Amino acid sequence: MNPQARHALGQGLVIPAHPLALDEDGRLDERHQRALTRYYVAAGAGGLAVGVHTTQFAIRDPAVGLFEPVLTLAREEMSRADRGRVIPLVRIGGICGATPQAMKEATLLADLGYHAGLLSLAALHEASDDELLAHCRSVAEIVPLVGFYLQPAVGGRPLGYAFWRRFAEIERVRAIKIAPFNRYQTLDVVRAVVDAGRHDIALYTGNDDHIVGDLVTPYRLQTRAGPIERRVVGGLLGHWAVWTQRAVALLAECHAAARAPYVPASLLRTGIEVTDCNAVVFDAANAFHGCIAGIHAVLRRQRLLASTRTLTGDTLGPGQAEELDRVCRAYPHLFDDEFVADHVDSWRRP
Repeated sequence: MNPQARHALGQGLVIPAHPLALDEDGRLDERHQRALTRYYVAAGAGGLAVGVHTTQFAIRDPAVGLFEPVLTLAREEMSRADRGRVIPLVRIGGICGATPQAMKEATLLADLGYHAGLLSLAALHEASDDELLAHCRSVAEIVPLVGFYLQPAVGGRPLGYAFWRRFAEIERVRAIKIAPFNRYQTLDVVRAVVDAGRHDIALYTGNDDHIVGDLVTPYRLQTRAGPIERRVVGGLLGHWAVWTQRAVALLAECHAAARAPYVPASLLRTGIEVTDCNAVVFDAANAFHGCIAGIHAVLRRQRLLASTRTLTGDTLGPGQAEELDRVCRAYPHLFDDEFVADHVDSWRRP
């Protein structure tokens, strides 16, 4: 992994999960796919996660055939952006499936110059810890890993302390995205990384219902060597695929609060507002069925997408559009509509 990218990852970044832009006929909309990447870069994101849940896993379907094209478009735009940057964008690609598929995807990521693979274990629901860890080690031989604790509501499986303790011993693990939507299971991951002595594994939140809380909470754990404190340093989030400029400012506020002797009540209040917005965008009221459609709806309103079409035909859940209107009225300070309006035409140029 590029040393500068690894250092930046360890310091804490906004890493949006990159959506897929389709036209009304369901074909890849290259113009808006590139516009999205340019938006995230201009908004201050420190990296991108491509080919993940928000990008839609169906891009891997042979009949769709968009996994490599989408990864390639993002690579091209990130390379263009890096020519004007001192610190390179952190490039993370999604990896899923059983071991043969995961190794094939990891090889593609390595060939395209991605820094790490976000490894989903959702396809291995019945595997034992030993089988899961053998799978992870095989993939790690090809590309550095970002571990992923995916919540069960969207396809994940419970992964206990014992699994994460052994996972943290894999040398090429660079970070873990903690997203079980469960504080007990979040603590399992943090404890495991601390007990493994891995100070070099960056902790990232994917807990969309607790973004600010994760980013300002110190974990002070007792070990044989004495107390050790760890923090969640950044976020790799589908939620940060929208209103990204404000997410960058929010992360900076959280980092400042983490250095201060106390967390301002105003920041905790913002955390509740962010959770309210996330509940709407991700369609929590309808068991997350409209989560991708909700992201697309926000981006369509900002003209960053021309269509809200998805590969699987997902649409907004009952009442979700009205709820989007409600949070947009309630929390205008959380949104970057003016910033997008000022630049969207330039991002959409060929």
